[in-house]
Amino acid sequence: MHLTIHDEPDEAEWKAIDRGLEAHSVQFAPPFEWRKLAIFLRDEEGGLLGGLLGATYWGWLYVETLYVADELRGQDWGTKLLAEGEAEALRRGCRAVHLDTMSYQALPFYEKFGYTVWGTLENFVGGHDRYFLQKQL
Repeated sequence: MHLTIHDEPDEAEWKAIDRGLEAHSVQFAPPFEWRKLAIFLRDEEGGLLGGLLGATYWGWLYVETLYVADELRGQDWGTKLLAEGEAEALRRGCRAVHLDTMSYQALPFYEKFGYTVWGTLENFVGGHDRYFLQKQL
């Protein structure tokens, strides 16, 4: 036996490890049923100006990324993307949302919509903290 390190792992091997953990986990929890979610903000020509990327699983929405182009910030597009993500999560049977953000990003934005911090990694990078948040739907 030996260990190997890969910067660009083979996709099939990556999935094999995921399937192995999933097979083990179903002894203790229901099937993972990870379902991607993408909501895009587009201009009239179809150009991409922002979006919400994430997934639903085990009754939770995980928001991986929420982004709005600089020129559109302050116009409620982030609010609309988050609200649509939460609405879709409810349609998919989710009961809660979790996400993370950095201290230079959007902590007050999420708190305004009822998200609460449940964990913090202090001085995560460049003197900035990383916050983990959740919200019941």
